[in-house]
Amino acid sequence: MAAQPHPSALEIVDLTKLAPGSLDELLAEETQVWLDRLQWDFNGSAELVRRFANMGSLSGKALLCRGNVVGYSYFIAEEGKGLLGDLYVMKQFSTPELENQLLNASVEDLIRNWNCTRVECQLILARSKLPQVAAFGKVPAVFERNFMLLPESGFSLVARQPPNSCIIEPFGDHMQEDASRLIAESYSGHVDATINDQYRSVAGARRFLRNIIQYPGCGSFSYGASFVARDHTTNRAVGLSLASSISMEAGHITQLCISPKLRGTGLGYELLRRSIKGLAELGARQISLTVTSKNRLAVSLYERLGFRTAHFFPAMVWEKKPVSTFGFFR
Repeated sequence: MAAQPHPSALEIVDLTKLAPGSLDELLAEETQVWLDRLQWDFNGSAELVRRFANMGSLSGKALLCRGNVVGYSYFIAEEGKGLLGDLYVMKQFSTPELENQLLNASVEDLIRNWNCTRVECQLILARSKLPQVAAFGKVPAVFERNFMLLPESGFSLVARQPPNSCIIEPFGDHMQEDASRLIAESYSGHVDATINDQYRSVAGARRFLRNIIQYPGCGSFSYGASFVARDHTTNRAVGLSLASSISMEAGHITQLCISPKLRGTGLGYELLRRSIKGLAELGARQISLTVTSKNRLAVSLYERLGFRTAHFFPAMVWEKKPVSTFGFFR
């Protein structure tokens, strides 16, 4: 059971007020938790956090107990939108109440001091569902997401012929613009575009792609396990499966999307199968992905392939205007 420090021993301060090295112990524990729970090597992300925090240029909050850092969150604010990148409270102190206090302080800061009218977060390591933090006079829209795992025993999938109109080939950087168009097209009216507004436009999808290819938040991008399907007549992308290595023995599917006109043709299965095969050839013995629980068609596909939900985590959106759910979920 987590310790219950007296409220007078606790304090929440800006990350910029911390001395260099203050996050080291916490980041070491968090890195181990990522590895133990998810087989995910968090060292790259932890090093970025440490570097910017030590320079005093990381925006966010730190939870102190008698002057020692026992929790933190960091965020990015841009063009009226706030994105909470991470939130973690050390195991000895972790309670839903303290997680919510830290979350509340971060969301309040983004709204009051950074003039954000929308705040998003997906917190894979959250120990509570964190639904209690209100902003703009209301609680957030909360979406349950699945963290799903495929063990090595499920890697032997039978190849399927893609639709006759398609050619599948390895993904390359020169395909990013066309892939961005496909992502925006595929997520039009989709619940995931409510959770992550980058899916709503080509420009947003372009930023999303750049993040998963260039930065370690989703692991080390694996070109050898990432594929695109093109229409052989128009040469445009109609399907995409992207993957990353997240540790020496684990891979992660970072994106799977299919043009609406080709859903149900088996193209998604074949793209995903090739990414699984590519990750296995790179040494993966376990493969993970995340999916919104309400996206039942996708969840069912992954379950048929052998993926099983390891745990659920919350995605939350606070927005000054009503959060649009586009009327339906896929």
